[in-house]
Amino acid sequence: MPELSPRRRMLVLAICCMSLLIVSLDVTILNVALPAMQTDLHASTSGLQWTIDAYTLVLASLLMLAGSTADRIGRKRVFVVGLVVFGLGSLLCSLAPDLNALIWFRMIQAVGGSMLNPVAMSIITNTFTEPRERARAIGVWGAVVGISMAAGPLIGGLLVDSVGWRSIFWINLPVGVAALLLTLKFIPESRAPKARRADPVGQLLVIALFGSLTYAIIEAPDSGFTAILPFAVLALVALAGLLWYEPRRDEPLIDLRFFRSAPFSGATVIAISAFSALGGFLFLSTLYLQNVVGLDALHAGLWMLPMAVPTFLCAPISGRLVGGRGPRIPLLIAGSAMTVSALLFAGFEAETSNVSRFIGYLLFGIGFGFVNAPITNTAVSGMPRAQAGVAAAVASTSRQLGQTLGVAVVGAVLASGVGSSSYKDTFVSAARPGWWILVVCGLAVLVLGAVTSGAWARRTAERTAEKLSSVEVREAAGITA
Repeated sequence: MPELSPRRRMLVLAICCMSLLIVSLDVTILNVALPAMQTDLHASTSGLQWTIDAYTLVLASLLMLAGSTADRIGRKRVFVVGLVVFGLGSLLCSLAPDLNALIWFRMIQAVGGSMLNPVAMSIITNTFTEPRERARAIGVWGAVVGISMAAGPLIGGLLVDSVGWRSIFWINLPVGVAALLLTLKFIPESRAPKARRADPVGQLLVIALFGSLTYAIIEAPDSGFTAILPFAVLALVALAGLLWYEPRRDEPLIDLRFFRSAPFSGATVIAISAFSALGGFLFLSTLYLQNVVGLDALHAGLWMLPMAVPTFLCAPISGRLVGGRGPRIPLLIAGSAMTVSALLFAGFEAETSNVSRFIGYLLFGIGFGFVNAPITNTAVSGMPRAQAGVAAAVASTSRQLGQTLGVAVVGAVLASGVGSSSYKDTFVSAARPGWWILVVCGLAVLVLGAVTSGAWARRTAERTAEKLSSVEVREAAGITA
């Protein structure tokens, strides 16, 4: 990629952030619309889970493929295709005649979305090459998540109450078209110096692992252990297959050498934990506010502001802290705030009081605002630039897998506790185990943030980067190990 002027670099960042905005908006808007969709489409709790998880599951399954493909054939080219497919999927979702069709159209959306975020992050990584400047750019990137969390519930609430839930997918179309036109005009093409071969076996194993695991979790309350046992076994077999097969490939889909870096491994698990907490938090909060408290979509969206505004404000602060002092402080703040927030709901029924609910939402927003920048920066900063797409895709995959698991696990726990009763009668007690799961997620962020950001962890990252770079040099020279 040619060296760009400061103004052109900021324009590239803005265009990439537009793609993140529509993908993130889709999650927050959809959560506000869940009760309306449940009524209109006669959906069960598991049906609502699938409208979210069908999207995040396909994203998680295809992100690494999209990242490596973009490194191979061109990041701009893949980014453009992603914008087109995402827009088409959004249009189809707005026309879905029933729940099954909506789930399938959400999967088409996700195919396009898989080509956006990791590729955009790879473009940013190759545009902002100076570490401190890159950390600040990633902080802006994280702030966009806060914007989507703030705007999504409000826009979604207004649209659901005034037009209907189908209109929530229309918002993606003008933003997507604008991003497409700006991308074609202003973003330069770039690719890795050495093309990586496709890994179809690894890709199939990833799909089998994520798909069977999610199905087993979501369907367990309704189908029982015997029915989901084959899918649980398939998930274990797929995991074992990945661990055996991938290290034996010269150019694997998942380069397991990345995980020799303690910060990279820590960032991966932190991403899964933090986004599991986010997925579960939004799922429980939306259903409680509308199905138990009885708020309409707009007022439920307004209740998300105490969480969304701190996310928006704290993300750039986190980026600056990562750029200036490293990831430890932001991760400790994130883990502490998310843990205390979940603990208020798990141990003190914070949802039943307006004051305690406000405090819980506020703390979660602060924690989530601080967690994004250190995850992304740690994932890409220690890796060779030629593999930026793959490294960014692993981080993005961890986020989507976490959100998928959060909705699946917390939703399954809620469904088991509610049973055939009404939400109003049993929701608080049925949701309590789910809140305790979110406490564990927050503690994982806190502990791993402390452990994987020290001097020992940095040394493992340096050794891993040196080995990866030396291998790339030998491969470029045509020398085999």
